[in-house]
Amino acid sequence: MTFRILVFAALLLVPGGSFAKPLPDIPGFEPNLTIYLAKGPANACGQGCDHWIAIEGKVDPGAAARVARFLRGIQDTRLPIYLHSPGGAVEPSYVIGRLLRSRKAIARIGRTVVKGCGADAQVDDACLRIKTAGGEVEAEIDTRHSMCNSACSYLFLGAATREVAPDAAVAVHNSKFTFLVHGHPSAGQIAAFTDKSMARADRERASYIAAMGINRELDALISTVKFENLHILTRPELYRFGVDGREFVETAWTTESAVRSHLRKVAFQKKADGSFRAMEWRLTCENKERARLMFVREFDKDGAGKNSVAVMAGTGKPVALGTSPARIGAFEGWSGILSSDVMKTMLNVQHLQMAEATLLPGGKIDTRIFDIDTTGLEPAWTQLLPACPAAPARVKPLPASPAVVPAPAK
Repeated sequence: MTFRILVFAALLLVPGGSFAKPLPDIPGFEPNLTIYLAKGPANACGQGCDHWIAIEGKVDPGAAARVARFLRGIQDTRLPIYLHSPGGAVEPSYVIGRLLRSRKAIARIGRTVVKGCGADAQVDDACLRIKTAGGEVEAEIDTRHSMCNSACSYLFLGAATREVAPDAAVAVHNSKFTFLVHGHPSAGQIAAFTDKSMARADRERASYIAAMGINRELDALISTVKFENLHILTRPELYRFGVDGREFVETAWTTESAVRSHLRKVAFQKKADGSFRAMEWRLTCENKERARLMFVREFDKDGAGKNSVAVMAGTGKPVALGTSPARIGAFEGWSGILSSDVMKTMLNVQHLQMAEATLLPGGKIDTRIFDIDTTGLEPAWTQLLPACPAAPARVKPLPASPAVVPAPAK
């Protein structure tokens, strides 16, 4: 008896998906991988960056040819590429990943929001026509809740420089084989073919991951995650596997709409033990003449004594955010007032300095200073300021409060 078995390796968010029939639509994503050139406001994709390449949607069998054709028309190989995809076909992802490596591409995880489409219409037919019409489209980048899952992760690994924002996700799982059977093979023949195909897929995945310079621990992890599940790579895993080797990662400043709108920034900072400490900044307006900055970080169990925190913009004097932080579960927080003059300075520098001073046993003081960038701060504050209440007539703008930050112990 003759029979033919066609095997399709798929990595999808939807269990049971295959390429024996059209890929099912996943809400929020195009059914095929879409690639286009986007332009945003100043510093939209980092300091001095306002153009990027967007790659989004499901990785379909014809995706590699379309991506290659598009990139041949892009002379600037240093344009960052922003990915937002739930997964799709494995083999095209390998091809695209190798193409990105040949270009020494910079890849990041982020959702491109096209202004001409509206917030809730990013994947409808009208928006797709805008994205694929050619030329560049006006857009913004949103890393929050953006993803590069499943087969997209292989595509991402191909980039020479890989950056995962603190609020973005890269998730992995093992492959699933779907059979389209012609004839009447026995259960034993199907099982043998499945085992052989899976072994071949495992070898191809391990070879690809190694070629991209990624720790083989990632391949071992993928092999343990069932197709029906997804494992979101933690920040220590991203670092340890070599996916994103930065020791300090941060988001841009963004506007958060709530009962009281505010500006928000999130960061992760590597600790000596290999773990990462989460931090968050929130900036609100008290009135048009003064703002309040809140700084929250994970409680450091290895820390000791009292702490003080200050922020400094440029050559100005540090502004104290207080001592003896408030404890909120596993976090501790500080809060301080910023005058209008301090805010003006903050809006005109590329980085702010955070100083943390800790009193150690024996009276020694440990002072640590690190920078955070101001990407997104000026446009977000400009958007927030009109809704701030006017300052009371009797209140004058507060001067900057000098912080007492002891010098590091010698």
